[in-house]
Amino acid sequence: MGTVIGETVAVTPPDTTGESAPPAGMVRATGVIALGNIASRVLGLVREMLLTALFGPGAAVDAFNLAIIVPRGLYDLLIGGHVNSALVPVLSAYAARENRRDLWELVNRLLGVVLVSLAVLVLALELFAPQVIGLIADQDAAPEVINLATDLLRVTAPALIFLSLFAVLSGLLYALRRFTWPAFASTVFNGTIVLVTLALYRPFGITAVALGWLIGALVQLLLQAPGLRDARLRVQLGGALHHPGLRRIGVLYIPVMATLALDVLVNRPFSYNLASRTGEGSISYMSWATTLIQFPQGLVAIAISAAILPTLSRQAAAPHSALQPFRITLGQGLRLALVLIIPAAVGLFVLAEPTVALLFERGKFDASDTARTALALRLYLLGLPFAAVDLLLVFAFYARQNTLTPALVGVISLAAYMAIAIGLLPWYSFFALMIADSVKHAVHSGVSAWLLYRGLGGYGDQRLIRTAARAGLAAAGMGLLTFLVAAGLESVLPRSLPGHLAIVCGAGGVGLMVYSALASRLGLDEWRWIRDLLRQRLGRGPVS
Repeated sequence: MGTVIGETVAVTPPDTTGESAPPAGMVRATGVIALGNIASRVLGLVREMLLTALFGPGAAVDAFNLAIIVPRGLYDLLIGGHVNSALVPVLSAYAARENRRDLWELVNRLLGVVLVSLAVLVLALELFAPQVIGLIADQDAAPEVINLATDLLRVTAPALIFLSLFAVLSGLLYALRRFTWPAFASTVFNGTIVLVTLALYRPFGITAVALGWLIGALVQLLLQAPGLRDARLRVQLGGALHHPGLRRIGVLYIPVMATLALDVLVNRPFSYNLASRTGEGSISYMSWATTLIQFPQGLVAIAISAAILPTLSRQAAAPHSALQPFRITLGQGLRLALVLIIPAAVGLFVLAEPTVALLFERGKFDASDTARTALALRLYLLGLPFAAVDLLLVFAFYARQNTLTPALVGVISLAAYMAIAIGLLPWYSFFALMIADSVKHAVHSGVSAWLLYRGLGGYGDQRLIRTAARAGLAAAGMGLLTFLVAAGLESVLPRSLPGHLAIVCGAGGVGLMVYSALASRLGLDEWRWIRDLLRQRLGRGPVS
């Protein structure tokens, strides 16, 4: 049962990968996904600011947060983790076949499984909403919070169906290397929440935000339709368990689900427990620093990884003797990530205090809070380059339909994290958690890189160490001049919002120009790829 969604468009160039430079599609796709990530995070920040302004801290916002914990958590555990680890690799292998009929059949059966199973789950949430909220709410929560959260859960629960169907269709679009629609889905989701809240909060109160969450999930699902005009989509409800593609997706996801469960049940409680022992505000400082580090991570690592995963998956499906294109694509992605993430980490490290002050220092958040948050951020930043590289390496395992190895490496790195955090806590307070987190990323990326190197027989002639060294040298020069400019501005500008803005923009702009000049001088081809693409796009105007 279902409907057919129309005729098609090809939106990506042929997959031609050279040794010296990546296909233009890789850099362009990275730019599109990065732009979507930044727009989504900005609107997410606007959404949180709107909640604070309209409702303030109190029962309404507490009830809303309780109401979205369950659908969001179930989505992450049951569907969200499938997209990059299982859906895109398997769908990409099917998309590489000459006949797309097998791809459409797999997707249709997958849609049927998701629709039926999630409909049953949502019905259960609707019927047992009071019991579900009772399980996750604090025992001392006020009755009005519990009652309101129960009502809001019944509003947000159906969004789980739309979010899950979106995950399948966005995975299909990534497999087809059509990046624009899924890249901006979260932007539309957050934007819809903001608009619906502004339109309905007077008559409906906090329920307007829950309605925005539901409508936003539906809108981001519908947004994928233009990219699937050629897809022969008809929801199929039978025979799913016998389809080899669906069985393969299930097998791949088992280690990922175990990793997610380990994070939710072990890693997060462990971190919050240790942080809570070090004094009031520690968890907040950690949360604010984590929010800031997600911007460069989303702009660089997530964007590049998502852009190259479909191509890697297709190349991995080729005979073992044809692994050279896979090695080249991965190597080019790593080079591009290094050239972008190293200066981002250095720049944010130097400008940590004015950046934190610009975003947070007002009201009860004073200069001492800025200093502690900035230190936490700087310690996280030590591991950022490793985290960015590690994400690409993990996606390379996923592309080869190997989810077990990253899960096992994750257990090793988690053990290192816990041991270092416990060992350093008496000397460094909650900052031990940031140090341990950076070490965790270094361990995970190091072990993953070694295992992939052995499995692939190298990364091709990509000169990764030389690229990292040159990017580090250019970033060091950039960091020094940025520090001097920032120090000069701090000495003459008042400690105020305009002053912090001038320091971040002024010193940051100078740093960007210095890095660009040094990168060109040192012959970083990867910087030239980005610069040439920007010039090409600015010369042509908007991309259709």
